Amino acid sequence: MTRQFQLFSRHKLTENTALLNTSEHTSTLELSPQDPRRLAILCGQFNEHIKLIEQRLNLRVLHRGYSLEIIGEADMREIAVTVLERLYAETDDSLTLAPETVHLVLQIALGELSSNPVHVGGSEGPVLMTKKGTIRPRGQNQQRYVEQILSHDISFGVGPAGTGKTYLAVACAVDQLEKDQVKRILLVRPAVEAGEKLGFLPGDLSEKINPYLRPLYDALYEMLGLERVAKLIERQVIEVAPLAYMRGRTLNHAFIILDEAQNTTPEQMKMFLTRLGYGSRAVITGDISQVDLPRGMESGLTQALTILEQVKGIHVTRFASRDVVRHPLVMRIVDAYEAWDAKQPAPRGHHGR
Repeated sequence: MTRQFQLFSRHKLTENTALLNTSEHTSTLELSPQDPRRLAILCGQFNEHIKLIEQRLNLRVLHRGYSLEIIGEADMREIAVTVLERLYAETDDSLTLAPETVHLVLQIALGELSSNPVHVGGSEGPVLMTKKGTIRPRGQNQQRYVEQILSHDISFGVGPAGTGKTYLAVACAVDQLEKDQVKRILLVRPAVEAGEKLGFLPGDLSEKINPYLRPLYDALYEMLGLERVAKLIERQVIEVAPLAYMRGRTLNHAFIILDEAQNTTPEQMKMFLTRLGYGSRAVITGDISQVDLPRGMESGLTQALTILEQVKGIHVTRFASRDVVRHPLVMRIVDAYEAWDAKQPAPRGHHGR
């Protein structure tokens, strides 16, 4: 289906411009092909997508049928046109538009990724298949991350929370399991979390660590459904376990994900990386700014990145605050903390707070 977009600039004020400065004028975007389903998806429930665009760009968007009038400053109108075009293109093969998608397209159009242009939607980039549907990575960094995971035996995804590192790694694992490329999925995390002393929690090690594995379970439930995940865990096709359970094992034909890897010691990281067997693939994710190890102890992730980044067959994808697909404030919070951290003298061997 061919998409055509036409942009017309009109230097006349409408009755709605009374609230705006006299330097502002109107641009009109005509959407084609005219499809009521796609228009409804573009606008969102109760016009939530249009309202988000208006709020972020400080302008007004009025739609009369398939004609969208954009009222605001010239540079913001241009960005709004780009955003609306991309989102309308996205509706061609999508049943819904997630708020995260609108947020990411806004980020891109605002120039936050101007030095790293991306494709949004369309046929570009990998598509991951799960029982619940398809998953498309958003933005060039996420697309590159997925491509490298699927083409390298060992991949690292490093960056702040909210960039999709773990979620996309789990999606790749499910995709490979569904395509019978691997026989098992193992999701592991180190038994260290912010401010928690696991020894004081009730139960054995598995019961102590289980709450911290919840994000991995949540991703699996979303992609495969609660009932199927339970069956696959019962058959040991999927295993979610603390890192300590990996010692002494060799894993063949498995997709292994080490999450929160910044909380591994150098010894634990080396142990994990040497578990890889024939036909297996490993993805290591973490945020080196959020190390919860005892002060003065080096992070195994930090050390591994230094030692292995140039090793053939290993790829590292680095995410930044601009890749965050959560609430817009999260991106600004990450930036603020990074700026503050950069001013602090870090003790030798310690890489986190």
